[in-house]
Amino acid sequence: MNDVDRRKLFRARLLILLASVLWSLSGLFIKSPPFLSIPEADRGLILACYRVFFAGLFLLPFVKLNQIRWRPVLIPLLVTFGLMNLLFMVAMTKTSAAAAIFLQNTSVAWAMLFGFLLLKERIERGSILSILIVMLGIGFIVFADGAGKNFMGNLFALLSGITYALVVIFFRMLRDEHPAWLVALCLLFSSALVAPWALTLGISLTGVQFGLIALMGVVQMGAPYVIFSHAVKTVNSQEAALLVLAEPILNPIWVWIFWGETVSFTTLVGCTLIVLGLVVRFLFFRPKLILEPNPNQP
Repeated sequence: MNDVDRRKLFRARLLILLASVLWSLSGLFIKSPPFLSIPEADRGLILACYRVFFAGLFLLPFVKLNQIRWRPVLIPLLVTFGLMNLLFMVAMTKTSAAAAIFLQNTSVAWAMLFGFLLLKERIERGSILSILIVMLGIGFIVFADGAGKNFMGNLFALLSGITYALVVIFFRMLRDEHPAWLVALCLLFSSALVAPWALTLGISLTGVQFGLIALMGVVQMGAPYVIFSHAVKTVNSQEAALLVLAEPILNPIWVWIFWGETVSFTTLVGCTLIVLGLVVRFLFFRPKLILEPNPNQP
């Protein structure tokens, strides 16, 4: 590798880290004081509606007309993406940022299982070990708080990880389609899916709240997708997967630094196990499949 290639690879790695940092801001936005005046029962739905709307609008200029094609498998993709978005946003309002983001990132393990069941993909021994470690981490987070106030939020977060895995499976089925078209469509459909419900709540958002949601949609969701999709062309999938792990690690750190949200011991143990399981998968056992770009960052 010559000096030019090394510099190009270094810049691509920095771009993936930048995308991961931007994705990690979801908890910082969602837990911010301006949103606390929205009733907790409705907050997740409101944020789920408008965040993806502004993110989708941001991505529209990157979609070319010749990239737009309709295929039947888009229907389950759109439905599961919409559910993933709603479940994650509700989870963020009902449990800690750490539990929500790490449980959603168990999607990697679920995707291995669904890939085996739906696409007949082979599961290697390293992947099985990774899944077992991740499942142990899930147990620490979800079931250790079975009688606590965060249980339902943890359950929603876990379901968001399962639906996220299905999104990845459907993206694999549509790998010959342009990702900008798919992600923009998913984002706008997700907003339209919950908009009738959100608009009937009768909640009027302030200008500050609207501006903050728009900023979240563009900075935390739309922009990092563009950055990541450009950089991942240079960095291999294994390294990209490891660099993206910065997102779930940083997410609860931002919330703790700015809003003082602490993490329980069992949640901390569970998050550590989930990271360990993902590191085992991507560091010690080379993935045979191409890693799809993260479309929620959920």
